[in-house]
Amino acid sequence: MKHGVAFRKFSRTSSHRMLMLRNLVTSLIHHEQIKTTLPKARDTARLAEKLITLGKKGDLPALRKASGFLLDQSLVPKVFADLSKRYSERPGGYTRIHKYGNRPGDNAPHAILELVDNPRDLRFAMTARAIGWEMLGKKVGQQSPRDVATTGIPEVDEVIKREQRIGVGKGGQLRSVTRKNLQKVLKYRGIKGVSDLTKLAEDHVDTLLARPLALKEMVAAKQEQKDRKVGGATTFDTLRLKAGQTLPGGSRSTLHLAQGALGKETPGRWRFRFLEREKLGVDKIVWDQL
Repeated sequence: MKHGVAFRKFSRTSSHRMLMLRNLVTSLIHHEQIKTTLPKARDTARLAEKLITLGKKGDLPALRKASGFLLDQSLVPKVFADLSKRYSERPGGYTRIHKYGNRPGDNAPHAILELVDNPRDLRFAMTARAIGWEMLGKKVGQQSPRDVATTGIPEVDEVIKREQRIGVGKGGQLRSVTRKNLQKVLKYRGIKGVSDLTKLAEDHVDTLLARPLALKEMVAAKQEQKDRKVGGATTFDTLRLKAGQTLPGGSRSTLHLAQGALGKETPGRWRFRFLEREKLGVDKIVWDQL
């Protein structure tokens, strides 16, 4: 009978396994974001949650336990000062696991383990990009791409504040999934989180607007001077769309773009709408012909 034997063994002895997990937790506290295999990430997250809970207690027994667990004693003040202050209002869930495909070589499942609300929070950055993408797509559907590139999208902060207050089941300017992620990442960040999310979303919008404009200028420059090169490579080639890359307003999915000429078309009534990417504004051809 398997009584009292829990969690993963990792084909290691107890001492080796515990030292490995202590090392991973120490690296997570230090860098706040590490990449490892998925099973190791799950066990590391469990121990990291307990360590941060000790930091939130802040008493002498908790300090002794944390000092005996961490391999780097210089990280103890970070647990009991910085992290305990960051997660003071959060009841739990201090870590997040992002699946990262499989590792080359042994094909082991990879994952990124991070502390939530860290300076390089992946979900925070992904949510900001989704907000910028959707707002730009709707703006392009109302105005021409040239006008949008000139005026920009000034009301990003207002949209974020408005979407943050929308309840469950109510419609808004953003998609329901994006709105849900927005409310999650801003739940414990306060006013500073709104400003940081607005800045990231505006930066992504500027990047999406600048690429086609710069591409058009590079095409004109290449026609005038075909042999002109910068750093040994033509500047136009550096802005060429990569395989699978999409732009706001594109109607084809990323998978279909990556397949190229091998992409399977499903015309007529056999073409399912849920397999297509939502058309946000203009098509990719129109977007490239600014």
